[in-house]
Amino acid sequence: MATAISHNPDFATFVALVKKAGLTSRLNTAKDVTLFVPTNEAFKKLTTAQLDQIKNNEAQLRKVVKYHVAEKKIAPDLLPNGVFSTWEGTTLSTSGSDRTFKVNDTAKILCGNIKTANATVYTIDTVLTPK
Repeated sequence: MATAISHNPDFATFVALVKKAGLTSRLNTAKDVTLFVPTNEAFKKLTTAQLDQIKNNEAQLRKVVKYHVAEKKIAPDLLPNGVFSTWEGTTLSTSGSDRTFKVNDTAKILCGNIKTANATVYTIDTVLTPK
């Protein structure tokens, strides 16, 4: 999955953070998971201080990246009222209807249900932060 998303330049910031967190191999070999990938534009919504805190604190970096991975494949029919466990150890929620869905009531799903060899990917417009 990490290899698949690395081919899209809109995900370059997230891919770099996955690599820095040492999670590339785990993402590439994980089975039946869902990845919520923030676009480069999503990272521009963060302040410089917020982004630096993620980049320069290894524990925080791993926490943030792992929070974007749900422990199961999430089909679109599960999005309207979903609650899913993450690799980070807490949960995230999805809500919405028709073609408009959000994660944690903050991140809009821009594109979704993208299949990779081992996972499902949804593109989001906001970086998710664990509680």
